[in-house]
Amino acid sequence: MPVGLPPRGGPLGRTRGRISASSLTTFLRCPKQWQFSYQIGLQGPTRPSQILGVVLEDALCELLMMHPPEVSGLDQLKAWAHGNVAKVAEQALSTGQTMWGDVLWKSSEDAWDEVELASLEQRLLDGLGLFFEEVSACFAQDGGPYLNLRRTGEQPFDVPEPAQGSVPVFPLPEKVRDVEKRTWASSSSPSWSVVDAPITWHEAWECARPWFKDPRVHQPQRLYHPDGWASGELDLVLRWDGEIRIVDIKSGSPGSAFSSSLEHQLRFYAWLWHETHDGQTVKGMEGWYLNGGHRVAYEPPAKGDMSSLSSLFHQHHRAMQDAEKGVKAFPAAPSEACNGDAAGCGWCAVSRSDEGEWSVPDHLKWITSVPDVSMKSPYAPLGDVQGRVAVRGRLTGAWGPMPNHFAEPVLGAVLVVGQQHIIIEESEPGAFPQLHDRMEQEVVLVDALPGVWRDQPRLYVDANTVLHPNEEVDEETLPDLTRLGLLRTRANVKGHVIGIRRRSGTRVDGKPWSMLALMLWDGHHVAEVVAFGSSINQRLLTLRPGDGVAMTGVELGWRSGLLQLRIDNRKTRLETFSQR
Repeated sequence: MPVGLPPRGGPLGRTRGRISASSLTTFLRCPKQWQFSYQIGLQGPTRPSQILGVVLEDALCELLMMHPPEVSGLDQLKAWAHGNVAKVAEQALSTGQTMWGDVLWKSSEDAWDEVELASLEQRLLDGLGLFFEEVSACFAQDGGPYLNLRRTGEQPFDVPEPAQGSVPVFPLPEKVRDVEKRTWASSSSPSWSVVDAPITWHEAWECARPWFKDPRVHQPQRLYHPDGWASGELDLVLRWDGEIRIVDIKSGSPGSAFSSSLEHQLRFYAWLWHETHDGQTVKGMEGWYLNGGHRVAYEPPAKGDMSSLSSLFHQHHRAMQDAEKGVKAFPAAPSEACNGDAAGCGWCAVSRSDEGEWSVPDHLKWITSVPDVSMKSPYAPLGDVQGRVAVRGRLTGAWGPMPNHFAEPVLGAVLVVGQQHIIIEESEPGAFPQLHDRMEQEVVLVDALPGVWRDQPRLYVDANTVLHPNEEVDEETLPDLTRLGLLRTRANVKGHVIGIRRRSGTRVDGKPWSMLALMLWDGHHVAEVVAFGSSINQRLLTLRPGDGVAMTGVELGWRSGLLQLRIDNRKTRLETFSQR
């Protein structure tokens, strides 16, 4: 199966605690780039190429889902397929235009106007050319080992390749409303010959069709490591010949600055397949570049390499989890910033000396002209936000896993002190699985993170939190305890926006979600500020990097041990104090 369910956290578990192929390749290029992009969430403006990569992959998959009519030869099959390209490319261009219009921070306001329909058509034709190489190979091998099985109407795989008229496979079908009542009928269907008849070209197309992410499935279609610390989402899986080859689709060409990361990405996928498929190794791994139709193949890791790869990837994962927590200082000192030479480096290369001298990549020069923030009461610097605390009480009321505000299932409990109580919750799925081990006991919780949700104070626990039974605590080494009534769960902050993005999608149960995230910089520290659903107002949507904002009553929250401030439309007041 090219998809699976995570051992914890649910299929929506986009936790920052897992290592993925993209986070791994970024980390290998530049650990500081990974920290800014993945851990902190500070990224640059969206480029047209990023949207092109999404719409072109979906468009190619739409073409591969089609059923060809009966044809007499390869040329006729190609003519039919090429005849569908113009319509699909036009729809992809329209979809990309809509996506570009929704982007809050663009690399250039008119950059999408430079995207040409002819370019999309040519890349789709080149992508089809790569697939036709598989069709020809399949035809030469008489359809592979599954031809007669398919001719009888059977499917050789538990998760079939997506095709028009086929029933999609949802990882969690019980979460999809009325899924059994939906119809997936199509105006076209595959045409099969009788068993043991010579292979036809249209049958070769049907047999060679790879598995890919089904565009009809809104739930994530990923593979998850059994221990929960790694996950990956494959683009294509070729399996018509009885072997497994994994393919990653690239909208660009092999000469891009990021092309050196492809082999690392594919090796991660090959290892993850081995870990999730009872030790099965893949036969091949390839990158398909749509700009020019290039096929770049690499030798996959052998079975004997998997143990060392597990150790290596786990080492990288531990390094990611051990990265700096709390409130991130920015900009870095010159000795701590990277040199900016790696592909994708940007914010990680920004530095400022004690004398105020900046070193900044050209596309981020504007940061040097952002004025200083005048910090007066009631506002306080981000660096003063209350971090980890130690509390004592009786642990009771275990609950979960239940969805948090990110729709991620987490564990929870209640800490009771006298007449007061507070909810304890994992900061992310699996962040503190031992939370229920000391239920109905007096405990001391050390290095918990104070926060608030729906006007109720909370304490978040993660891998850095320690839970001690009260009788085992050494009072002399115990850190200062904080009374529940003195926990700070809101903050008044002020600074400039240096990054902003908006995301939306569909939850596993089919309900829509939306989130806006901006990066707030007060001149010395940076923190993510998020708003969900109805809290996303027009004033937030008009903010752009360089704008100054002041917020009172913003909620404290934490993601992967890093400060995350949350806007509540009922409690948070936001003012703009300067413009770009």
